[in-house]
Amino acid sequence: MKWVLACGVIGYLVGTINPSYLIAKIKGFDIRGRGSGNAGGSNALITMGNKIGAICMILDIFKSYLVVTAIMYFLPENKHAAIVAGVMCIVGHMFPFYMGFKGGKGFACLGGLILAYSSKLFVIMLAAVFLLVLITDYICIGPMAASVAFAAIYGIYEKDVMGFAILMVGALLIIYKHIENIKRIKEGREVHFSFLWRKDEETQRVQKNMEDK
Repeated sequence: MKWVLACGVIGYLVGTINPSYLIAKIKGFDIRGRGSGNAGGSNALITMGNKIGAICMILDIFKSYLVVTAIMYFLPENKHAAIVAGVMCIVGHMFPFYMGFKGGKGFACLGGLILAYSSKLFVIMLAAVFLLVLITDYICIGPMAASVAFAAIYGIYEKDVMGFAILMVGALLIIYKHIENIKRIKEGREVHFSFLWRKDEETQRVQKNMEDK
């Protein structure tokens, strides 16, 4: 148990390393005060451009992948230690202590956890999330669905109820972080994924719905 707790602390501390926030600070602003207000790769893309946004997403994936892979290597007999570290890395990204516990939404860190577990599953789920986002036209649907799906897939394949429960904690936190997105969808104020190629139409639609409210 002490090793599991230690791995959880390590995972949390690694998760608090937020490249989007740190790069924005170097540029002289708080990323949480611009764009979507989220300290994550997607908002880095909006506020600082595609290249920096992509770098931030990759770093968020890598930090989770790194900590989970390292613990799997050093503690191969304790698979729950790696899962706890991965989930706590997500928690650290969402609630970093030095940012007043106001961080990102954890999807990229979830991706790193999945990648550490299985690169094949990572590719399959990435494709499935992209397809789901295309069908629904909402980016936020992907992270919520993927977090629950991965917990279920892991629990069924590994026949590990405890592991499933730990991963579901992470999934529920990711869903919690997207409550505002769900509210905006209901109100017609959530930006569609098609904003990337229909910027003017989407801007007008969202503005109109905000005025109607």
